[in-house]
Amino acid sequence: MRASDVDPFAAVLAPPEDETAEERQSRMQREREAKQASDEIDEQLSKERQLAKRQPKPVKILLLGQSESGKSTTLKNFQLMCEPKAFRAERASWRAIVQLNVIRSVRIILDALTASSSAPESSPRSSSSSRDSLRLDSDLLALRMRLIPLLEVHEALARRLAAPSDAASTSRSAGLSTIFRRRLGKEITVNSNVAWKAAFMRDGAERDSFATDDAVDWDDPEDPGVMLYERADDLRRLWAHPTVHAALERQGIRLQESGGFFLDEIDIVTCQKYVPTDDHILRARLRTLGVAEHRMRLTDRNGNITREFRIFDVGGHSSLRAKWAPYFDDMNCIIFLAPISAFDQQLEEEPEISRLADSVALWTSIIKNKVLQDTNLILFLNKIDILQAKLSSGIRFSDYVTSYGRRPNDFDSASRYMRKQFAAILKDSSPVPRTFYCHLTNVVDMKSTQYVLVGIKDMLMQTHLKQSGLII
Repeated sequence: MRASDVDPFAAVLAPPEDETAEERQSRMQREREAKQASDEIDEQLSKERQLAKRQPKPVKILLLGQSESGKSTTLKNFQLMCEPKAFRAERASWRAIVQLNVIRSVRIILDALTASSSAPESSPRSSSSSRDSLRLDSDLLALRMRLIPLLEVHEALARRLAAPSDAASTSRSAGLSTIFRRRLGKEITVNSNVAWKAAFMRDGAERDSFATDDAVDWDDPEDPGVMLYERADDLRRLWAHPTVHAALERQGIRLQESGGFFLDEIDIVTCQKYVPTDDHILRARLRTLGVAEHRMRLTDRNGNITREFRIFDVGGHSSLRAKWAPYFDDMNCIIFLAPISAFDQQLEEEPEISRLADSVALWTSIIKNKVLQDTNLILFLNKIDILQAKLSSGIRFSDYVTSYGRRPNDFDSASRYMRKQFAAILKDSSPVPRTFYCHLTNVVDMKSTQYVLVGIKDMLMQTHLKQSGLII
């Protein structure tokens, strides 16, 4: 017999030679059940394919921008637009992130106090006029000692967020001081595809059970909220202490402008049985890396799906940028977020580069990319509230953007100038003529952002229908 005549599956699939009648009957029954299950799966897949054909194609949106530009907050606003109760099942998880944000702010303050009291010239951002070390009075020293235990809470929250391998390495670290030096002032980062929210749900809690207090064990003595409640007065006094603000100023740190700042709401976020509002969830900060897809659906009063959005959030770290474009050539729209309030700041990962210059460079690379030349462009000039505050405080835009010249140092003039500059880049660098839509935004302002997103939704749906040939 030739080798080509041998069926390679026959020996494996053939019944045993010594199979009894009872064994054969049992085997045949298992095969019938397996075939029935397979047929049911095939039928279900066929129904889903037919349903997908009848439903409108999803609108695909790509969110782009540097780290801390507001992408995650924009995504949360989309969630609320599609489902007003979107955060109901997630409040326990976001409660933990708000707590993490509060403690991170404390860590930054303690680090600034240490740097300003012992080595005032160690920071490249320190003011040249601040050469004398700050003196920490006895009250501030006592506050620092009482708040240091919060760092253990920070590590506990970080371990729950981390992947198992990371958590293990963290738990093996040689004491709190080692962790403190290694992570002080640096953000905890999670992979976009990690289901971190489940880490903070109470075991056995139902997905929508937060309304009945089942998602959080309020009686757990190790719950971070217990220590934050006990230290609430110390936190208030720390943030109110003038030496703290002097230390932050010397280090060039504007804590109020950073994402996840809640020290001005200590009474609320440290209260017993604290539950974050939608506004707090929008403002909560958790840094993500990688690409994540989020699916959201609009439904009518009868629950029928009228439109599906697929939103892709690309992590803002600069090292990721060269890799994403070829995978997103079928997007209907790019929403690009440029935090124009950051005109006087540098990138955390590359301190020699201005954040505004980085946004301009990323915008230019998107405009020039031929793969994306047919994609709708929507520009969010974001964080206008912070821009207004900076200009009103006397910070001069022209000191950091020399091309601005002698124009008035006010919000209307500066924002109009930046809008024109971004539009000019589009006109000069795009491979094909195209229009774009520009909005001045503050995406943590839920009401105004929802208004903008509803307009974008209507525009995208209209464009999508035209491209599909359903309307002319």
